[in-house]
Amino acid sequence: MDSLMAIEKTNWKSAIAGYRDYLELERGLSRNSVQAYIRDIEQFSQFAYREEQIATPEFITMDIVEQFMGSLYDRGLARNSQARMLSGVRSFCKYLRMEGLMEGDPVELVESPRPQRKLPDVLSVEEISLLIDSIDLSRREGVRNKAMLETMYSCGLRVTELVELKLSQVDLVDGLVRVIGKGNKERIVPIGTNAMNAIDDYLSHYRSNIVPAPGHEDALFLGRQGRAMSRQMAFTMIRRVAIQAGIRKHVSPHTFRHSFATHLVEAGADLRAVQVMLGHAQLSTTEIYTHLDRRFLREQVTQFHPRSGKSAAPKERNKPSKSR
Repeated sequence: MDSLMAIEKTNWKSAIAGYRDYLELERGLSRNSVQAYIRDIEQFSQFAYREEQIATPEFITMDIVEQFMGSLYDRGLARNSQARMLSGVRSFCKYLRMEGLMEGDPVELVESPRPQRKLPDVLSVEEISLLIDSIDLSRREGVRNKAMLETMYSCGLRVTELVELKLSQVDLVDGLVRVIGKGNKERIVPIGTNAMNAIDDYLSHYRSNIVPAPGHEDALFLGRQGRAMSRQMAFTMIRRVAIQAGIRKHVSPHTFRHSFATHLVEAGADLRAVQVMLGHAQLSTTEIYTHLDRRFLREQVTQFHPRSGKSAAPKERNKPSKSR
């Protein structure tokens, strides 16, 4: 019995290992994306073996996929997470068919949960300024932190893109940044004057005094030990700055990216241009910012339109004076 279970586990393990190679080498996904896909498939494989004793991935059925999705619903998992996991199972099955390990498509008729479009917290332009101006520039780390926040907001970067940014990717002469995004896709993003000045100050007053650790010579943003900043360090820094600035909203690195896109759309920027700058593969992903813009417009109408029922009471008209 033990040997049989070992064989069964090896079958799943071998298929998942091959799938990992496919994601990394053929699809060129980032390390974080690959880990997320593999984590979801391992969870699915454990469920399939536990519930239906499915020994090898080739025996995946629509029934077990639906059972798995039902279990996610019963656990109270958010619809977005359910949809993501089903997408992962669909991708895994596609890989199995490509490798000749599966004939049919057990996921084809499984309906995906409709994703929840939760509108993220967005900082106003004034709040962005308040947050950045609250940084203590008398400390060298403050100079670095300001440069990081200015760059993130100016270019709409993801936190991973920010901490992995290289010196060789920043052109302060032409005001451009070469960003390596999800799936190792490259995009060129313009960088504003405030961000360029902040980076210049950082290079002069912080980075020039730090000896980069081996392998980190080209990293733009360094910590005290000369190593590139990590995602967690960036999250912690931003939370501390937000608290110091008295911002009560939930502020994370992604808040700056959302704010960057929202402010562009509200100012009338072309949605396609915003899509390119954000590095979105699909325009539909960028369209969430049109919803944010519509919410702003709706709030303005509700507040100020005389027929909305919530506007300020109209001023009393002056009665016409009687002619003498």
